[in-house]
Amino acid sequence: MNLEIISDKFFENSKLRDGLLSKFAIKDDSSNRKIPESHKDLYRSNFQIDRDRIIHTNSFRRLKHKSQVFVSPVGDHYTTRLTHVIEVSQIGRTIARALSLNEDLVEAASLGHDLGHTPFGHIGESVLNEILVEGFHHSRHSIRIIEKLEKKGKGLNLTNHVVEAIRRHSKGQGEFLNAESVKGMTLEAQIVRISDALAYLSHDIEDAKRSNFLDIKNMNKEVREFFTMKRSERINIFVSDVVLSSWDCSGQTKIKDLPIISMSKENSEKLTFLRNYMFENFYLPVSDSTQGKTAYKIVETLFHYYKENIKELPNVKHNDKHDDLDRLIADYICGMTDHFATRKVEKINPGISKKLYFENV
Repeated sequence: MNLEIISDKFFENSKLRDGLLSKFAIKDDSSNRKIPESHKDLYRSNFQIDRDRIIHTNSFRRLKHKSQVFVSPVGDHYTTRLTHVIEVSQIGRTIARALSLNEDLVEAASLGHDLGHTPFGHIGESVLNEILVEGFHHSRHSIRIIEKLEKKGKGLNLTNHVVEAIRRHSKGQGEFLNAESVKGMTLEAQIVRISDALAYLSHDIEDAKRSNFLDIKNMNKEVREFFTMKRSERINIFVSDVVLSSWDCSGQTKIKDLPIISMSKENSEKLTFLRNYMFENFYLPVSDSTQGKTAYKIVETLFHYYKENIKELPNVKHNDKHDDLDRLIADYICGMTDHFATRKVEKINPGISKKLYFENV
C-alpha cells in the first residue's frame, strides 16, 4: 500500500459521497480558483484545502484575542471571535449534514467569515468606516485578507464558492430571512449566513447573563423565555426549525426550482425580535458605554498617529502600489488584536486605555 493508492481510493470514495448529496448541493469538482493549481492533493477535497489554508493563517490565529461584544474581556469564559467562528462552523455543519448539503464548504466559509474583523469588534469597524472615504466593512476586508494580504501578498487562492460565502455572510439589523436577501447565494452560503446569527445570539445571551449587563427580571416574557433556557435548548429550537423549514433543500422532495434556507414564520419572527432586542439593549449600549467609547478612541488615535508618522508603519511592500495610505493604515490596524492595539496606543498616549475594561466582566 502506498499514498497514490490511498489517494485514488480517497477520491473514489469522495465521488460516492458527492453522489449522496442533494441535487442542490455544491459539489467539490464544481469549484474553481482564481489562479489554477496543477497540484492535486492526495487526500483532501478542494474545500478541505480551503479550510486548512484559513486555519493556518495569522489572521485566523489572531481571532483568539479579538472582541466579540465586550471589549477585551478579562474573564476566561467570554466569547471571542475565535470561539464564535468555531460555533458557527459547528451549527453550520449540523444543518448542512441534515440537509445533505456540502459540509466541507460550510465549514471552510464559517471559519473564514470573520477574518476581517478589527480589534474591539464592531466598535473598531465603525471607526474605520467613518475615516475611510470608501468606507470599511469586515466582510469586504475578509476578502481583502484572503485575496491580497495573507501569505505576504500572495493570498490564499481559495475556491470561488468559499470566497462568495464569506463575502455575503453579513446581515443588517432587522428581518433578514427572505428570498430577496439571499438571491444568487448557494445554499451552503445561506447556511453560513444564518448559522452566524444563531451562534452569536446564543453565546451573546450567555455573555450578557454572565456579566449581569442585562437584568432578566426586567425583561418581557417573550425575551425572558430565551434567556432562561439552556444554551443547547435555545440552539436546538432554531436549528431544528431551519432543518424542517428547509427540507426541500435536501433534494428529497419533488420540488424542481432552487429552494432557500429558511425558518418557519413563527420562529423567524422570534429570531428577528430577539436580534432587535439584543441590538437595542446589548450591542449598541456596550458600544456606547465608557469602555466602548474608550475602544473607539484607541482605534481613532492609532489611525491618526500612523497617518502622521508614516515611517512607523510596518513593511507594506506586499500591498498593491495603488492602495492609498489610509487603506494601508487600516490594513495594519485591522490586523491588531485588542491586546496589541492597547499596548501600541499606550506608547502613544499613556493612560488612554485606563477605562477600557468592564469591572464586572
